[in-house]
Amino acid sequence: MPRSGSLPLTIPKSGLWLGYMGLLPFFAGAVWVITPGLPLKAIALKALILYGAVILSFLGGVRWGLAIAKMNANLARPLIFSVIPSLLGWVAALLEPRAGLLILALAFTSLYVADLKLSLAPDWYKSLRLPLTAGAVMALLLGLISNE
Repeated sequence: MPRSGSLPLTIPKSGLWLGYMGLLPFFAGAVWVITPGLPLKAIALKALILYGAVILSFLGGVRWGLAIAKMNANLARPLIFSVIPSLLGWVAALLEPRAGLLILALAFTSLYVADLKLSLAPDWYKSLRLPLTAGAVMALLLGLISNE
């Protein structure tokens, strides 16, 4: 995704590969849950929710790291916002599956929008977040639809 008025954006290969590999558990869980006749659907659904909670917490950790790297005296607000994804993931894992999947999908979407405003995050990170967030949200919504 090119930046406005500059050279095309280069995402580091390690970030690209690891990011997309991180979608595999989302897709595996969603495919398992929506495929008729497969056993252990309840476990696959729980695995999808738990993986979503873990990754949401990871994204909160990115925000924490960027906040402390800034090293300014006004850290309270960014640090508070950085722990919210972990708390939302935890709540989502405790609730019944439909509510948990919906909370996770909304949290990933909201966090993506908020992360676009992260001043310390490199442009490539923000660019990579769009397809990764879309993939995660799609998998979570597939799990939600199949669980109706």
